Amino acid sequence: MSNRIIGSLAAALLLCACAGQKPSAPPPKPPPPANEPGTQAPPQQPAPSAPLLPPSVGIDQRDDVQAFIADMSRKHGFSASELRGVFAGVGMQPAILAAMGKPYEAKPWYAYKKLFLTDTRIQGGIEFRQRNAQALARAEAKYGVSPEIITAIIGIESAYGKKPGNYRVIDALATLGFDYPRRAAFFRGELEQFLLLCRDEGISPLQPLGSYAGAMGMPQFMPSSFRKLAADGDGDGRRDIWNNPADAIASVARYFHANGWHTGEPIADAAGEGQQGNLKLEEENGPAYWTTYHNFQVIMRYNHSPLYAMAAYEVSRRIGGGAVAAGSP
Repeated sequence: MSNRIIGSLAAALLLCACAGQKPSAPPPKPPPPANEPGTQAPPQQPAPSAPLLPPSVGIDQRDDVQAFIADMSRKHGFSASELRGVFAGVGMQPAILAAMGKPYEAKPWYAYKKLFLTDTRIQGGIEFRQRNAQALARAEAKYGVSPEIITAIIGIESAYGKKPGNYRVIDALATLGFDYPRRAAFFRGELEQFLLLCRDEGISPLQPLGSYAGAMGMPQFMPSSFRKLAADGDGDGRRDIWNNPADAIASVARYFHANGWHTGEPIADAAGEGQQGNLKLEEENGPAYWTTYHNFQVIMRYNHSPLYAMAAYEVSRRIGGGAVAAGSP
């Protein structure tokens, strides 16, 4: 046997042996809860090089993945061999599964609002609105949605594009679609929509980044929402919600318009002293009551939590007033 063959066999055996070892470094800290917008984990530091096989190897051989591929080929005309090649490079993410059951919306209002009503977010919103005044005006004229609420949504979801997420979208959707039984059907549906989106837009499925729940870009659209409602905000023929603020702005405005936004109508009012409105929020010194209107419910179609809707409203008020939340970080 030649030295070259012996050397190749030795390398292969070493690689297989290393693949079964556990890395000595501690596991990465799980990302923030799945349905908490705009609070993705900071970019992770590159892992040190080690002769470990990537965790994605073999996913294309899983029975459930093969069934999904066959279904995509039958329903939508995808090449099964090409999809197998895509899924051979998909990485399952255990940290996503660990994070799915810890929603920030479980916090009381006085703790939840501190995540968003900060000087940094309000000042960032004021600056975003100034930089993108023309795009916001176009969106308001076309869809009837105020610049303040559009800006607030983008600020909460991705810190005005600074934190759009660090996971590959296909990794997140595959992890949840195949290894998260409680909502597997939903996420497999989103994975289907994502692959169609990539074909429509002419992009590689292995490239787009998003949150650990598969939400994408500045407005954190799920793939189904992108396909239905993402908009071209500057007439360049593309819907780039990752890099183009005009497209992100138009997409948020179109989403609210499609969900019944009433132009010029109020969102919420604090109930007067002694009155009890239809929303009770826990403040540090006791409950606060608010009266909410139709547009508040429209915000909740973006995220079903009333805490989210109230945070968006409060951020929009401060952006519109040009004032920061004094004393907050």
